[in-house]
Amino acid sequence: MKQLAFLITGLLSMAVSAQYDYKDSNMIGLIGGINQTTMFSDGIDIKGGTGWNAGLSVRGNFYNNWDMVYTFQFSENHFKVATSNAIGVPQDVDYTMSGGQISLQASYKIIPRHLSIEFGPALHFQGKLEYERDKKGNIIIGTPLMAEQLRDVSKFNASPCVGITGGFLNFRANISYQYGVLNTFEKVNKDYGSHISGHPGVLNANLILYF
Repeated sequence: MKQLAFLITGLLSMAVSAQYDYKDSNMIGLIGGINQTTMFSDGIDIKGGTGWNAGLSVRGNFYNNWDMVYTFQFSENHFKVATSNAIGVPQDVDYTMSGGQISLQASYKIIPRHLSIEFGPALHFQGKLEYERDKKGNIIIGTPLMAEQLRDVSKFNASPCVGITGGFLNFRANISYQYGVLNTFEKVNKDYGSHISGHPGVLNANLILYF
């Protein structure tokens, strides 16, 4: 938590400093939007779901038509895993993955103030998965794992991210896609000797209000 507080303070400091040298892109923005998560997996059957995003973004002039965009975002991502209950009836179990991400994006201004494309890395931090507790004893189809054993996932992931931002000086929309390169279920494999994988592909659609 101390590290997250430090990063938020750093973003706010950069934003405040930028206001004293205001240019076309030196702005701080509030983010809100939705995400669609697809968990690409070997070993288990997973269906995607829709969640939400909220956060803070700082856009600063870098060089000529290039900006740098620093973002801290909280997200709640949803997906469903195919399981069967005690009498063998198939049931999907809903899982929720909550956490934060930090990203640094290079932004090329196609039309200054109105249209740009962004790309760069994002780092993710997440806690244990939330799930339907009344189905904790369900067996995940294709494995010996129970639904509750999928909960303690890896705490860290990294993603390449690419997106496009369009709109006006103070109000813009952003669509981006990112893919987790690390196995979300690596800790599950270590804890229970399983051999499953999960790489989150996330499509984000956010609105940004700049000040």
